Amino acid sequence: MERLALLIEQLFVSSFYFHSRTMTQIRDVTQYLETIAPRAYQESYDNAGLITGDPQAEVRGILVSLDAIESVVDEAIEQSCNLIVAHHPIVFRGLKSLTGRNYVERTLIKAIKNDIAIYAIHTNLDNVYNGVNAKIAEKLGLEQTRVLVPKSQTLQKLTTFVPHENAEAVLNALSEAGAGNIGNYHNCSFQISGTGTFEPNEQANPHIGEAGKLERVEEQRIEVILPNHLTDQVLRALRTAHPYEEVAYYLHNLENENQEVGSGMIGQLPEAMSASDFLKHLKQQMNLSVIRHTALLERPISTVALCGGAGSFLLSSAIRQRADAYVSADFKYHEFFDADGQIMVADVGHYESEVYTKELLRDFLCQKFVNFAIRLAKANTNPVFYT
Repeated sequence: MERLALLIEQLFVSSFYFHSRTMTQIRDVTQYLETIAPRAYQESYDNAGLITGDPQAEVRGILVSLDAIESVVDEAIEQSCNLIVAHHPIVFRGLKSLTGRNYVERTLIKAIKNDIAIYAIHTNLDNVYNGVNAKIAEKLGLEQTRVLVPKSQTLQKLTTFVPHENAEAVLNALSEAGAGNIGNYHNCSFQISGTGTFEPNEQANPHIGEAGKLERVEEQRIEVILPNHLTDQVLRALRTAHPYEEVAYYLHNLENENQEVGSGMIGQLPEAMSASDFLKHLKQQMNLSVIRHTALLERPISTVALCGGAGSFLLSSAIRQRADAYVSADFKYHEFFDADGQIMVADVGHYESEVYTKELLRDFLCQKFVNFAIRLAKANTNPVFYT
């Protein structure tokens, strides 16, 4: 009996150890998604992030949806998923009560009652290079894609000074923390050799030199570029890897455009096609029943600009960059006039332009997590009907 009890205890401990090692918390999922689309890149009006739910709760299943509304919560309950990852936030404005008087409050009440977390990844996913617009470009078969309107003031330059023998270790630490990445290139830096001087006082504990004695050390000046939102992380890595007690560094805010972050996308069709053939191609590739568009151009369509969701604010940029067609949604009547014969506008509908974001998010999540189900919501959440 004692041996049996010991065996049961060992099995319990092993099971607990295995479970603790493999358990994924909601915050593990949200933190991973924010490495892909940092919340720092969301627009000021947005509300991306964990809207309801305990970040420390274990994930039993994820339901991926474009919207998080009541029907999606019902589906999550049916599918035993306790985390909904949606593109559109269910809450945009502050709530003063939760009485169920509208669909937003009813959705939140149902999610909370059933212990279902809701996470939104909205304009931050719109604004990253491999996000929503990249998925649309992939559907259309565009090549040589780039961000249509890159954002500025999202980058910094870090300059620091390191003894020659420690330069490689510091650079590796900075790279692992997210510095030195430019487009498809990693470990990017500028370096130049020089002489550093310092004199430790009596309270110092110098890595090199003696108190009260002026030291001269051959150092490497290192410069790297990093995203603003990683500043604290990169500086922690610098201080950890640097041998000096007091690390000399300075940061510069850059006005450079960040080619990896911004609004919309522009690219080339593999082969030019007539305007009417392009609309047919658009219908087929995006499973559209109807497209609102401006007059057909007589010239071939070769360069295509696009923006998921409401994108009329980018029309002038698409024209300046000589796109032949602009694919987006939510154009108002008078905004179609702004095409002015220079470009063909194709309004495919808001839901229709972003519905494939579900596939994009599913693919991201499946690359990282394998210990629970990740499902695409079947509910059609489009509030617009065509007759």
